[in-house]
Amino acid sequence: MNAKPGDKVRVVTEEEEFEGILMPRPEILEEGITVVKLGNGYNIGVKDKKIKKIEVLEEYKPKEAKKPKISFDKKLPNVSVLSTGGTISSKIDYRTGGVKADYTAEDFVQMMPEIAKAANLKAKKVMSMMSEDFAPKDWKVIAKAVAEELKEADGVVVTMGTDTLHIAAAALGFFLKDLNKPVVITASQRSIDRGSSDAFMNLICAATAAAKSDIAEVVTCLHGTTNDDYCLLNRGTKVRKMHTSRRDAFRPINELPLAKVYPNGKIEVLNKNYRKKGKGKTTVDDKFEEKTALIQIFPGIDGEVIDFFVNRGYKGIVLAATALGHVPQYIYPNIEKAMKKNIPVVIATQTLYGRVHPLVYSALRNLSIKLKCIFAEDMLPETAYVKLGWVLGHTTKPEEVKKMMLAKAAGEVSDRHQPDSFLY
Repeated sequence: MNAKPGDKVRVVTEEEEFEGILMPRPEILEEGITVVKLGNGYNIGVKDKKIKKIEVLEEYKPKEAKKPKISFDKKLPNVSVLSTGGTISSKIDYRTGGVKADYTAEDFVQMMPEIAKAANLKAKKVMSMMSEDFAPKDWKVIAKAVAEELKEADGVVVTMGTDTLHIAAAALGFFLKDLNKPVVITASQRSIDRGSSDAFMNLICAATAAAKSDIAEVVTCLHGTTNDDYCLLNRGTKVRKMHTSRRDAFRPINELPLAKVYPNGKIEVLNKNYRKKGKGKTTVDDKFEEKTALIQIFPGIDGEVIDFFVNRGYKGIVLAATALGHVPQYIYPNIEKAMKKNIPVVIATQTLYGRVHPLVYSALRNLSIKLKCIFAEDMLPETAYVKLGWVLGHTTKPEEVKKMMLAKAAGEVSDRHQPDSFLY
């Protein structure tokens, strides 16, 4: 009998014997190596040329879990859960090393029976991608899927990877027009099969927010602390991933969170400045110019970096500038060349907190008045990038671009900053 991944095996080598679970060889591992998971949980690699034989001690037979039947409760709201991939969709079968996910409504209820108390769930897999692989075309697919579900559902939850979640959230904020119900994006920093996973509470809180909240905006719902205290609802255009691995990595920037959502179903409003639920039809306006660039300003940057994007046919550039919007003055000629070709240059700040200002210093006045750069108020650089691409999908006329960039479309600009919103 040929051994297959998942089988319990005895590997006999020239020197010794090993018993464990035969694992698939990772693609990054060189060929000619057999991987075995020992009883202590550690994996070892054995060179094939040293193996005399492999005996199958127990053939792997995956168990088919019985999924609970979900009863429909007329008293509960209806929530659609759309899965797009990422860590929250990663459930590892440690017998085979494979990742599997059906992610039906029954799967969610099986993992978290309490979620059935929040809403009648409907689940659908839209795509299966890590968020670092997202491109604007994927944001469009998600936006259309959300709008379709909103025809019937009382709210929608979108699950995805965390790496570019804040950028996707901003994109959905601009793409979904006349939003009249909650659209809640959630994720997890740690996979759903780990004891320390944040997926369970994030999902429960997201479903609660989609079912019960009166916030008719695109919001994110993830851990507010490193403990399982509550989740924060943050506006999609004002949130950013601020840590590689902490469970409370997503923080509001330049405004307070909209609300706290507790696992017991309680919602505590913190910031009343949001669009409320209403009637009407949500539509998708996803025109987007993909030839839009986001460039980080750094000491010694060569103006040819800007020339590169101009020469490659890019239609708009966002500069993540220093502090109030400064860029080295020696690259002004490169910016001017872009502007003369009707390529708008938008100035955001890489400090994230605070806002750029076009008039405080003479250098800034040169950028704003002479070169006609657009200063993006307190928009995050990533939000400014998404908005510019969206604006350029509608117009390339310089005055119209500036007008649309400075007009509020999805809560991306705050008129004033509350003192306690800094490093919230």
